[in-house]
Amino acid sequence: MTSIKSHRIVTFFVLIFSICYAAVGYCQPQQDPFMNYNRHVYKLNHHLDKAVLKPVAKVYQGVLPNFMRTGIANFFNNINMVPTIINDLLQAHPYQATSDTWRLLVNSTIGVGGFIDVGSKIGLKPNSEDFGLTLAAWGYKKSAFVMLPFLGPSTVRDTIALPFNFFLFSVWTYIEPYLLRVGLIGVDVVNQRAQLLRFDNVFQSAALDPYTFERNAFLQRRNYLIKRNETLVDPYLNENTPVNNANEEDPYISAQPVQTRLPQDEEDPYVAPEPEAKHHENTYQDLKQNIHEDKPTHEIKPLRYDVQ
Repeated sequence: MTSIKSHRIVTFFVLIFSICYAAVGYCQPQQDPFMNYNRHVYKLNHHLDKAVLKPVAKVYQGVLPNFMRTGIANFFNNINMVPTIINDLLQAHPYQATSDTWRLLVNSTIGVGGFIDVGSKIGLKPNSEDFGLTLAAWGYKKSAFVMLPFLGPSTVRDTIALPFNFFLFSVWTYIEPYLLRVGLIGVDVVNQRAQLLRFDNVFQSAALDPYTFERNAFLQRRNYLIKRNETLVDPYLNENTPVNNANEEDPYISAQPVQTRLPQDEEDPYVAPEPEAKHHENTYQDLKQNIHEDKPTHEIKPLRYDVQ
């Protein structure tokens, strides 16, 4: 019990320190007003990743086959649907909350605890929300960038949201015993790092300044999510399906009744007229005379009827 309280106290003070340090430059117009601090933290995180996390992630990727890593990633994504649903409701998106709830229920049951992503196969697309995006939906959109120790890139707004995401909305605090919770969090961190291994070469070759590259990529991603949530619509409607207004005519309802009977003096073009047969110029007498004269068979013309 004492270890749990001490862990939470240390985590709380780390977050408070990051918030207070970030708040110093919050009122400045630029998005990175405390770049010097961020760069030092970035170097610390980079060295820790190179020495510890990256080698562990490589072993994890080499030992476990691809389908097991995919199942583990699906399991943790399914767990994270709980805070996503809560933030959907806080952002006043009931349709998205309904879709995410169905996805959680389907994957937790038919998907064997979330290891199989059945929801995506039936049209329930994955979604991720957090309290930082909820604060943005409530009006706190612009926020300064801050690099957190061990946690990576963030903003002042997202740093404030971290305690809410972990202690209030997530299921992590309800997992007992404590060692099991720590073990699951560690596997989640290693699994996420293993998924990023394939991008390491691209990241190193494309970025002249890795810190700037990571900062800009993070801010662009967060800004995209904020804009997406502003235009979020009913997920059950097709985006290309127009919504009819009240004054628009329904194309499936005819404006005038269909005429089912034609006037008596008009002929129905879909009813064929009765055939009127008439004899060709060859009559029975002609045929009888040809036979009497012993004409060859191929010269005898058969009777014909023309249908008009």
